[in-house]
Amino acid sequence: MEKWKNRTETIAIVAILAALAVIVLLAVYLQNRPPTLYPGEVRNYQGENLSSISNIVDNAIAGTQFINQTTYHLTVDGLVSNTKQYTYDQVITGFQNYQKVITIYCVEGWNAKIHWQGVLVRDLLNASGVLSSAKVVIFHATDGYTTALPVSYFYANDILLAYKMNDLEIPIEKGFPFQLVAESKWGYKWIKWVNQIELSDNASYLGYWESRGYSNNGTAPGP
Repeated sequence: MEKWKNRTETIAIVAILAALAVIVLLAVYLQNRPPTLYPGEVRNYQGENLSSISNIVDNAIAGTQFINQTTYHLTVDGLVSNTKQYTYDQVITGFQNYQKVITIYCVEGWNAKIHWQGVLVRDLLNASGVLSSAKVVIFHATDGYTTALPVSYFYANDILLAYKMNDLEIPIEKGFPFQLVAESKWGYKWIKWVNQIELSDNASYLGYWESRGYSNNGTAPGP
C-alpha cells in the first residue's frame, strides 16, 4: 500500500511539473510570437519602425467599453470659464490635428511604439478658458476609470488626445473614441474611452490606480 501511495504521489508531482512546463512554454510563445496585425495599420512612419496595435495589452477595469459615436459627447468642465460639450466629429474637425510617434510603457513590463494622431489637450483647455485656481486636469472614462495630471504638464508638452493609432481609427477595445497619449508617463496614465476632462484645484487627487498605491506622478523610463 505504501509503495502504491509513493507511486501515486510521484505521478502527481510529474503531472504538476509537466503542466507548469506547458504554461511556461505557452507564455514564452505568446510573448515572442509575431503580432496579429490590424488590417490597414501602418508599421513605419518617417523611417521609424512601429509596434503593432495588437502589442498593446487590453487591460481595462471593466472590460471593453462600447461607445456609440452618434450619441457620444466629450465634456470639458470644472474650473473653466466656459463648460464645453463636443461631439466626436466636433473634436476631430474643430481643432488642429497633430501626429507623433510615442512609446507607451506599462508597469506590467510591455511597451509599444505607436504612431498617434489627435488634438492637443492644451487646445481643448484653452477653448474652455482655464481658471487660475485650476491645478490639475482629471480625466474620466466611461467605465469609471480616472487619472490626473498637473495643468502645467499640458502647457509644457504637446500632449495628444488621440483618435487614431498607426493610421487607423482607434479600435473599440483600445479606447475608441479617445485615448490620452500621456507622453513620458506610465501606461496607467494613458486613460482610454475618455468622456470628460475636468479642471480641479485638488492637487492631491488620486485616480483609480493611484489611489491603490501607484505613483501619482507616474513618470516612466525613457526609450
